[in-house]
Amino acid sequence: MVELFKDLEGYGHEQVVFFQDKDSGLKAIVGIHSTKLGPALGGCRMWPYKTEAEALRDVLRLSRGMSYKAAVAGLNLGGGKAVIIGDPKTQKTEGLLKAFGRCVENLGGRYITAEDVGMSVEDIDVMRTQTKYATGGSNIGGSGDPSGMTALGVFQGMKAAVKAAGLGEDLRGLTVAIQGLGHVGQHLCTYLHAAGAKLIVTDIYQAQIEKAKEEFGAQVVAPNEIYGVKCDVFAPCALGAILNQTTIGMLQCKVVAGAANNQLETENDGFALAKRGIIYAPDYAINAGGVINVGAELDGYNKEVVVGKVNKIYSTIERILEMSKADAIPPHVAADRLAEQRLNQKNGNGSSRPTAKI
Repeated sequence: MVELFKDLEGYGHEQVVFFQDKDSGLKAIVGIHSTKLGPALGGCRMWPYKTEAEALRDVLRLSRGMSYKAAVAGLNLGGGKAVIIGDPKTQKTEGLLKAFGRCVENLGGRYITAEDVGMSVEDIDVMRTQTKYATGGSNIGGSGDPSGMTALGVFQGMKAAVKAAGLGEDLRGLTVAIQGLGHVGQHLCTYLHAAGAKLIVTDIYQAQIEKAKEEFGAQVVAPNEIYGVKCDVFAPCALGAILNQTTIGMLQCKVVAGAANNQLETENDGFALAKRGIIYAPDYAINAGGVINVGAELDGYNKEVVVGKVNKIYSTIERILEMSKADAIPPHVAADRLAEQRLNQKNGNGSSRPTAKI
């Protein structure tokens, strides 16, 4: 328990709630990092974590990232996240989803859930039978699958990062290595293929790989080989903590710009990328299209307005990278400063991260 409160203090969380339901087998953790700007919005992830400690660490990191994501995106929302411990392919049931929906409802609106890894629009529909605090469903008032908007934002942010790296703004002829071909990864492939980029892809599921080969003419490599391929842009679109002491030294790219959350395993890894001269588009800034999309439901969904806001992620990444260059700090630190400025303006308080110069 002492270690738990140390973690909460370190990440700056307001609240962490543990839920279980014996009948459905639900074991869930909800992390509410901040409600300074509004209710905490963030997806629910279902994953077969090896340990409960691993699940807790994930929800703490993800929910803090959501606070920074909402702040940088200019949303009047706080940051939260939920994880359900279990295999979504074998352990997800209607009873489990309904039980989780009741848990969210019991939080009284402090946390609003949405789709994430291991969850679908249809799953959100089931949750919405038990709670009004769920976004991204297909039923009345829902905006549907947010992955297309996430991919659009990543595409726009990638163009800004490529330009900052001196590669021009046109992606035609550039090589992009995509790690992960889930919903967002597939949408991103579509945008990049249409823009004339060459694709190198990997995934743990063969069906996704075959689709990328057939539709986009993508070159395929094994999951452990994707880090070392020669490319212009490396796009992490799977799970987090993949940029670390081992993998950063393997990279042969000029830009890292992808959809995955918490790409840096530690803060030091952001400094390591900068020292190698690799331009990094901070994950929570470039992948904000999804939260912009589902957050729009709270004011009445308008797709045209949402697309306009998501396209502005180009300007957000451009601003972050300009600030990084001007102040001689890594991009992840520049992004944090922007987020904390907004959080602190709202409530004269806030956490800070390392700001050493490079």
